[in-house]
Amino acid sequence: MSNTDSGCHCDPTATSKSETRILITVLILNFSMFLIEFSAGIVSHSTALLADSLDMFADAFIYALSLFALNQHEKWRIYAAMASGVIQLTLGIGIAISAIYKIFFYTLPNSDLMGIYGIIALVVNLISFMLLMRFKEGNINIRASWICSRNDMIANVGVLIAAALVAYFQSAIPDILIGLAIALVVIVSAVKIIKESTLKKHKY
Repeated sequence: MSNTDSGCHCDPTATSKSETRILITVLILNFSMFLIEFSAGIVSHSTALLADSLDMFADAFIYALSLFALNQHEKWRIYAAMASGVIQLTLGIGIAISAIYKIFFYTLPNSDLMGIYGIIALVVNLISFMLLMRFKEGNINIRASWICSRNDMIANVGVLIAAALVAYFQSAIPDILIGLAIALVVIVSAVKIIKESTLKKHKY
């Protein structure tokens, strides 16, 4: 896509460098948050935190794919976006299976830890969302990355709701249900990315 096609009249090299810096930044943010949130999920016995952390890990991988595809031919960008969709779809199914398992075998999560790390994750994803927003119409991979950040914020809010409900009802069921909801959001978004990539692929 040319500058004219994208509605941008700035230096394409400068734009590419800006996109690269942004993707590296959100990659570091998401991978760091994955390590923190995954550890918190294990310690707190929270399905929702674990699900959200794995979503962070998938996003970090997707950002890495986007970096690879950034200066490649449009065809490779499409393949990278398609791969990111497949990763998200696989992750979503895995989260759903894990949440269903927890219905029968669960421990009451630590709602305080859920709330604390849910807020931290929300802040990280909000930063990523804002950084990616200016480039989301530039190419399909940036858009896929932006969608990831948007979905993560929805998941973060879900974790906070789950933490409040777990504390109020002293039950693990809200945590499990939010885990399933996160899985559904991930699956639906993954299918959307795969469909969009497939349509673009048919043009080549």
